[in-house]
Amino acid sequence: MTWETIIGLETHVELATKTKIFCSCTTAFGGESNTHCCPVCTGMPGALPVLNEKVLEFAVKAGLALNCQVSRRSQFDRKNYFYPDLPKAYQISQLYLPICHDGAVDIGGGKTIRIHELHMEEDAGKLIHDPWLDQTKADYNRCGVPLIEIVTEPDFRSAEEVISYLEWLRSTLQYLEVSDCKMQEGSLRCDVNLSVRPAGSQEFGTRTEMKNLNSFKAISRAIAYETRRQIELIEEGKRVVQETRRWDENKDATYAMRSKENAQDYRYFPEPDIPPLELSENYLEQLRAAQPELAPAKQARYQAQWGLPAYDAQMITSQKALADFFEAVVALGAPPKQAANWIMGEVLGQLSAHGLEAKDMALTPPTLARLIALVQEGKLNRNTAVKVFEAVFETDGDVDAYVKAHGLEQVSDTGLVTSVVEQVLAANEKSVADFKAGKEKAFGYLVGQVMRQLKGQAAPAVVNQVLRDKLAEE
Repeated sequence: MTWETIIGLETHVELATKTKIFCSCTTAFGGESNTHCCPVCTGMPGALPVLNEKVLEFAVKAGLALNCQVSRRSQFDRKNYFYPDLPKAYQISQLYLPICHDGAVDIGGGKTIRIHELHMEEDAGKLIHDPWLDQTKADYNRCGVPLIEIVTEPDFRSAEEVISYLEWLRSTLQYLEVSDCKMQEGSLRCDVNLSVRPAGSQEFGTRTEMKNLNSFKAISRAIAYETRRQIELIEEGKRVVQETRRWDENKDATYAMRSKENAQDYRYFPEPDIPPLELSENYLEQLRAAQPELAPAKQARYQAQWGLPAYDAQMITSQKALADFFEAVVALGAPPKQAANWIMGEVLGQLSAHGLEAKDMALTPPTLARLIALVQEGKLNRNTAVKVFEAVFETDGDVDAYVKAHGLEQVSDTGLVTSVVEQVLAANEKSVADFKAGKEKAFGYLVGQVMRQLKGQAAPAVVNQVLRDKLAEE
């Protein structure tokens, strides 16, 4: 029998506000346990929450980018559950009137993913397990960090579609500057709801939910494993149990955590301490007007304005910081294609080698623009420029000072090059004869010998011209 996998996602995104959703505590990542919290975010009796206006703004901006309907009236609700990482025993979220709903995202290949809703809520704390002391400790620093939860319809049919959507989502949220989307820090994490059914069937199977997956690799592997597990259960005549499961990275498997809750299990009711939100049309128009140029629009512009190939444009816009860097380098006079080549080659290579994202690198646009200019002016050849780039990448060093200190400026003195060419021809009579016999490879060998004697600093165009002139005289 052929099986079809049905997947829906619930993606939690930590918003890049400086303070928490209902209090003035910092949202900074890290810090000593339980030092970023107060009576409000730990739920002390009598402490009243006040909505951070920036959270509302970021949620609406994300909803607009997801082509959602923005609710003119929305409200917060209490989601009641008891767990050690939630000190007040309830979470302020949105159920009945979420801020955004009914959106859609095109992920390419003719595939559209429907967005059921986007709502605001507060994050819970974190439990830290200490196997040596056989203890579990609660860190409440993360309590009250603002989240948006983006819930899709069950429109995915493969892990590849899921990853395409999440890559689009991460890029879009970074361009909007509403989240850094650092999955390794939990800023973007995903719950995967998955079921299987016979191909051609219209009825959904029993779904399971895999919680808090925070890497694309883990999401792909978890989907593959859970799909196999459910198919095997059904083919053995057993049934799939609706439950919440956790992914074990080390065992490459999911395991049951608890039975899957429904809305009624949380006893939702309207949050009594926060009044409903009323949004004016003027407020929404201001946010629509302030929406930045997103990656797809940048890609189209780079191709139309600067003639970049589609692949180049896609690579450069993969990170907002990378696209900003590229545009700054071009604005400083670098030819767009040359800037793109350096970014796709040397910049991305060094970022990968150092485990950095573009926004965290020390290198600045003026440094790369100057290096490209030196190559364009014939003062450095490409190979030497790459060595200079590697030397200044980590510190954003002074390119001109480095070139001068290490004597790297390209030799364009025709007289000096002619002298070296004559020495090389005299010492390589066989290669000269091979070249005259029609063996073009011999010319490349002779060029290499000249460049070697000039320590790689000669202008290739000058070497090639002088060498051909001298060979013609032979």
